[in-house]
Amino acid sequence: MSQFLDYGFMLETLPRIAAFIPVTLNLTVVSMAIALVIGFVTALVRLYRVPLARQMAAFYISFIRGTPLLVQMYLAYYGIPKALDYLAEQTGWSLNVSGIPTLVFVYFSLSLNVGAYLSETIRAAIEAVDKGQMEASLSVGMSRWQGLYRVVLPQALTIALPNLGNTLISVLKDTSLAFMISVVEMMGEAKLLGARSLQFFEVYIVVALLYWGVCVVIERGLSVLEGRITRHKGVVSAA
Repeated sequence: MSQFLDYGFMLETLPRIAAFIPVTLNLTVVSMAIALVIGFVTALVRLYRVPLARQMAAFYISFIRGTPLLVQMYLAYYGIPKALDYLAEQTGWSLNVSGIPTLVFVYFSLSLNVGAYLSETIRAAIEAVDKGQMEASLSVGMSRWQGLYRVVLPQALTIALPNLGNTLISVLKDTSLAFMISVVEMMGEAKLLGARSLQFFEVYIVVALLYWGVCVVIERGLSVLEGRITRHKGVVSAA
C-alpha cells in the first residue's frame, strides 16, 4: 500500500533546502535596505514637489504598480546586460557584462519594486505626523532638514513600522521568484530536488514550512521591536 506522503524523503530534503535560508535572507535584507533608501528619497520628492523629479517619481511608481514583479525581474535580467553592451559599443569602454553576478539583477528588480510601495508607506507616515511638530522645530532654530531628521522621522517610523514589517515579510516571500532568473535559493533548491525525484508535493510542503518558520521568527522580532518603540514613546509622552 502506497503512502500519501514520503516522510523519509521530506526529512532527507529538509536540511538540503534549509541550507539555502542564508541566500533567501541575504536577498531579503539587501533588497529591503536598498528599497528603504529608494522609498525615502521618492517620498521626499513627492512631498516637497520637486520639479521634474516629482513627475519621474510618479511614473516610476505607476510603472512598478502596473507590472508584475516577475516581468520586472526579466527586464532587469535581459535588459541591463543589453543596455551595458550598447553603452560599451557607443563609448568604447571594455565591460565584461557576462561577469555580473545574477544576484545583482535580483537586488535591482526587488529593490525597485519594493521601493515604489515603500515610498507610499513613508510618505503617508510623514504626512500623519502633526505639522505643528515641524513648525515647533523651526521655531527653536532647527533647519527644515534637522526638524525632519530629529523630530518628524522618529515619529513617522513608529507609525510606519507595522507596514514596514509586512513589507519585509512580503520581500522574503517574493525572493522565491529569483530562481526564474537562475538564482538558487530555498524555492529554487526545492524545485531542483522535486525535478530529480519527481516528488514535488513533498518538497513543496517542506519549503512551505521553512518559509512559514522564517516568517514567524521575523514576525516575533518585529513584534518585540514594535513593543519597545511603543513603550519608549509612552514614557516620553508621560514625561
